Amino acid sequence: MEQATLKQLSEILKISVSTVSRALKNHPDISEDTKRKVKELAETLDYEPNRNAIYLRNNTSNIIGIMVPSLDNFFYDSFTVAVEEEARAFGYSVLIMQSGESRDVELANLKLLKNNRIAGVFVSITGETDDISSFLKLQDKKIPVVFFDRVPDYDQCNKICLADKVAATMAADALIGKNKKNVLALFGHPKLTISQKRFKAFNETFTSKAPSTIINNQFPLSIAEAKACTIAALENNTKPDAIFCMGDLILIGTMQAIHQKGLRIPEDISVISISNGLIPTMYNPKITFVETSGYKLGKLAFKRMMECIAGSTFMQELTVDSFLVEGGSL
Repeated sequence: MEQATLKQLSEILKISVSTVSRALKNHPDISEDTKRKVKELAETLDYEPNRNAIYLRNNTSNIIGIMVPSLDNFFYDSFTVAVEEEARAFGYSVLIMQSGESRDVELANLKLLKNNRIAGVFVSITGETDDISSFLKLQDKKIPVVFFDRVPDYDQCNKICLADKVAATMAADALIGKNKKNVLALFGHPKLTISQKRFKAFNETFTSKAPSTIINNQFPLSIAEAKACTIAALENNTKPDAIFCMGDLILIGTMQAIHQKGLRIPEDISVISISNGLIPTMYNPKITFVETSGYKLGKLAFKRMMECIAGSTFMQELTVDSFLVEGGSL
């Protein structure tokens, strides 16, 4: 069966196409009786608006893009869940893409999103991204870009961040409170501002409050590298009495190493992490962590996106608070 059209509805009801269109949009100039007749007929004929025509006319769609470094990360899963919940309520669909930590893939994904006439895009940048001009060009075309989690070191853009400095400081304070003297500190990609902020806050806290503590800073980029760094430290003559993990993937690698070495937590080694919240609860004892919620970040990011789509042009940097969740690992 052919798709019903506005013209067919107008011919059956003997009213103009523009009247039918306005009735379907609940225009105040159209009587309630006409609206009722139009909507009843549209439902009977299973009428659906031509989305492609609407997108071409408005030069946009009801699609919002999400670009993340990797999908095998519970933090980005929870962020996406939050965005999808909000998008559905506002009549938007979500297109999710991963960059695989490749700048070239990131640019190719961005081109594909533009070709889909996206209404806006959320981006967590790769470790290779040192030029965001391609994203800024989208903003020049009135397509909002909201950076989240991994954000660029650039002021004139919308950024939704975790409380990176606060989270790292909380973790350091927790270790200092337990009188730890030799700490293996595992951070992420050294070029990312999220790593730089956490690294600086963590180390400055020890310098200020416990300057005699030995801090061994490492920057593993994967679960495997985190495991290797941890094993190397544990096999050192001056092995650490505590390990700090900047994120969930690093925590997984660290725990694999600890289990491989047959160490007990917290008797043989203490562990604390910054986390989205799920991974630390999967161990016994549960790992003490500072919460950085992807779900809360997604809700806040979507709110900012809707403000931008509605016409907000000023740039904002918003932050989701963190708090310490006690486990049994210290």
